[in-house]
Amino acid sequence: MQLSDKLKKQSIGWLLISSLIIILLLIPNINILLNLFTDTSENWQHIKKYLLMDYIKNSLILIISTGLLTALIGTLLAWLIAAYEFPGRAFLSWALLLPLAIPPYIGAYTYAGLFSYTGPFQVLLRKRFGLVVNQQYFDFMTMRGAIFIYTIFLFPYVYLLAKSFLAKQSASLVEISCLLGKSATSIFFKVILPVSRGIIVAGASLVMLEVLNDYGVVKYFGIPTFSTAIFKTWFGMGDLTSAVRLAAIAMGVIFILLYLEKLLRGGRQYSYSTSQIRPLKRKKLTGGSKYFATMFSFSIFGLGFIIPVGQLLYWSYLSDGSKWGNLLEYSTGSILTGLLAATLVIIAAIIVANTVRINSGILSNLFARITMLGYSIPGAVIAVGILVFLLQVDQFISWLMQPFAIEINMFLTTSLVMLFFAYLIRFLGIGFNAVNSGYQKIGTKFFEASRTLGKSVTATFFKVDLPMIKPAVLSGFLLVFIEVMKELPLTLILRPFNFNTLATRAFEYAADEMIYRAADLSLILIFCCTIAILLVNQLRKGREDASEN
Repeated sequence: MQLSDKLKKQSIGWLLISSLIIILLLIPNINILLNLFTDTSENWQHIKKYLLMDYIKNSLILIISTGLLTALIGTLLAWLIAAYEFPGRAFLSWALLLPLAIPPYIGAYTYAGLFSYTGPFQVLLRKRFGLVVNQQYFDFMTMRGAIFIYTIFLFPYVYLLAKSFLAKQSASLVEISCLLGKSATSIFFKVILPVSRGIIVAGASLVMLEVLNDYGVVKYFGIPTFSTAIFKTWFGMGDLTSAVRLAAIAMGVIFILLYLEKLLRGGRQYSYSTSQIRPLKRKKLTGGSKYFATMFSFSIFGLGFIIPVGQLLYWSYLSDGSKWGNLLEYSTGSILTGLLAATLVIIAAIIVANTVRINSGILSNLFARITMLGYSIPGAVIAVGILVFLLQVDQFISWLMQPFAIEINMFLTTSLVMLFFAYLIRFLGIGFNAVNSGYQKIGTKFFEASRTLGKSVTATFFKVDLPMIKPAVLSGFLLVFIEVMKELPLTLILRPFNFNTLATRAFEYAADEMIYRAADLSLILIFCCTIAILLVNQLRKGREDASEN
């Protein structure tokens, strides 16, 4: 009892710091809700009457179509990799993660250029085969083109979760189905899909949130969605009030999606009647099945990585090579921004995750849920909330300095503080999940042993917990780094004047039809993200091997 009281007393510091972090996460979203009650403008009346339904319809078409397609492709690939042996499987098991290194907006202008009238595909048809095709069949900048782009570059979210889940499932499910005479197709649809439903829905939900957050693809393709509407209303019309209202409606759509996800995952439950769970033993494919599995998997990998990277390399080769100074500047700025933001996020994630672990109860469960709030909300919405909040803080600071005759205007809203605050809100959930998974694997027995020996909570963290969760912390750091490097909406809206990253500059070059310059920046961005993804995969594989041993 005395140990429990002492633990609570020593952990109060962790709780206070975690509470401050959680409050910072909530304030921008609360600001959006509070500003809903301001007076409406003529712009808002026009948007509500003529444009709002298009924003809702287009956003729903994109997220639902992409969610379904990525669920199908990601799960099928995960099943092939987890359950079968075929040529190229070992390579594809990690290579299928690489499309995540390519931001969808880079894929968008790459494929649009590839299939345009002057692109290599149509040029080949005209010069080699003498074919002049109808342009409407090769217009990539459509709703269908956007769905393809999102699907081919975001399916790894579903693939990674489903592969990890299926590889650890009981082999008895498949063996019993085979004994009952079920075909491979029947096993996949009647056994594997129902058992994996929860994890598939979770992966597809991540994809849908990414689609709703995206600005680059829909802006480049000219598709009106909530993200483009917020940008247009804010920067085009100068109407922050209407932008806040659009952000609030987008938040409503997100909460409906999250509720539906909970319903889909909370229905039928599947459990094993025995505790002896054996991982799947891969079956060697032969004949046509072997070639189908190889061709299908390599086709998806080619569409999601090889073709866009090849096109970017070709464009880079055609560029004049006269801007290496700018390339170095943008690369250095992006990498430093990613490293600093990832450090900030992972420190906050460690504090909150440790607090949740040592303080069980309703408050800890609430903290764990709130950390995911930022990742569930599009960057444009977060940007609106942060700007409204920090404008108020700047006004308050200016008022405080008036008696001292010190003039401070727009101190926070013109600095990098605003951008890093946004990164913290948006990506804390990623860092928290990584760190929390590390805590779950080591359990509490070492923590309790250290406490019994008289070590404080903080001393136990630094001397016992941190060394043991180091791989999880590093994985979380790299995942946040990847997301910050790729992030476009937040950086475009909240960056200080004349501050650019690889992502923002590549997007601006592409929007200005300076495609060769965009290619150079895009290749550097893809290279950095690819290295980080491979490191994360290696760390994940190392942890899985250690847990099996």
